[in-house]
Amino acid sequence: MADVSRDQDGTAGARPTEKTGAPVFLFLQGSSSPLFALLAERLETQGHRCLRINLNVGDWIFWRRKNGFNYRGRLKNWQSFIRDFLEQNQVTNLILLGEERPYHKIAVEEAKSRKIAVHVVDLGYLRPDWVIFERNGTASNSRFPRRSGDVLAQGRDLPEPDWTRRYTQSFWADAGYDILYNVTTVLLWWLYPFYVRHTLYHPLIEYMGWIGRLAGEKKRQRHAEETIQAVIGGGAAYFVYPLQLQTDYQLRVHSPFQGQEEAIDLVLASFARSAPCNVRLVVKLHPMDAGLINWTHYIRQQCDHAGLSSRIDIIDGGNLERLFGSCEGVVTVNSTAALPAIRLGKPVKVLGSAVYDIDGLTHQASLDAFWTAPVPPKQDVTDAFFRLMAHSYHVRGNLYTRRGAAAAAEEIAAKFNPALSG
Repeated sequence: MADVSRDQDGTAGARPTEKTGAPVFLFLQGSSSPLFALLAERLETQGHRCLRINLNVGDWIFWRRKNGFNYRGRLKNWQSFIRDFLEQNQVTNLILLGEERPYHKIAVEEAKSRKIAVHVVDLGYLRPDWVIFERNGTASNSRFPRRSGDVLAQGRDLPEPDWTRRYTQSFWADAGYDILYNVTTVLLWWLYPFYVRHTLYHPLIEYMGWIGRLAGEKKRQRHAEETIQAVIGGGAAYFVYPLQLQTDYQLRVHSPFQGQEEAIDLVLASFARSAPCNVRLVVKLHPMDAGLINWTHYIRQQCDHAGLSSRIDIIDGGNLERLFGSCEGVVTVNSTAALPAIRLGKPVKVLGSAVYDIDGLTHQASLDAFWTAPVPPKQDVTDAFFRLMAHSYHVRGNLYTRRGAAAAAEEIAAKFNPALSG
């Protein structure tokens, strides 16, 4: 593992590497997963050169191969460092996860100014065993067409993907990788003393929240399933509002809200104002929320103020797709959880910027109108959307199992090999 030099204020300076004329891939931060190291291995067998800049110990642990550089400088000096690194190493492609992270945002800006291709890897819009692989970025940065006519033109004649699930991953596999990444980064912080986290909360605080959540898991699941059964069996019309993570960049950057509280307030106010009095709203907490904010308490307080307490159900667990099956529609900021509802033909109202917020796929009128006249997706647009999304913006695999990550790496690498990609 190579290191980089540092000047007196801790700024790392890039050391130029050999220039071979081959495509040069620079990896920045990815998920706490073996995917990037496996992808680099496959790209190198195709004759490409792969470099990595580690920003913390967790990055180093999930690389542990040649051509790794450790940036130990300050964030304020990162722009000049990455500018020099891109130039000196003749980088042609940048690969990362989360283009809105502080270091990544700067790197993407510098890369685009040099016409360096930027590729973003992330959890799939499609779940469970798909991985996003997109040029430029996701959500409002995505290049996915935003008009139904373009979606139909590009996706209508594509073959139907094989939707059979191939790979499985567990909560504990995800958690194990996450703990390995974050705990080592925290304990060995002095190796990268100026590293700035992109998360809102310190990872150890999140883990403390998870201890409490796991202790009450069975009780929460039992309550959720009982509530779902009661809502479905009660016969009243209902809508579903799945919450997102407060830390999610989809909420923090790709929406008009400063935090989830604002979105909740907007939805509840609109529901109180415009939904028929015999209609219910089921709010489902995100399954990966660490519980640092008591959303149930917050929502109940807002419902009390709005006179909605008897019409709102709050669940923390349960099968979301089962809930979708009988609902009138789904309201979301921009969660990918809404995609199964679209596939079921359910109306969806998007409040932020989402790659699937397309005329013919989602409700385009106001949120107030949604409660009384929700517009369902058109079947031809839905079919074309999912075919195009699967074929052009995803690869099969996952992030948190060796087999799934290897499959994703193989398919991504093939996209850079004309002999394999056709």
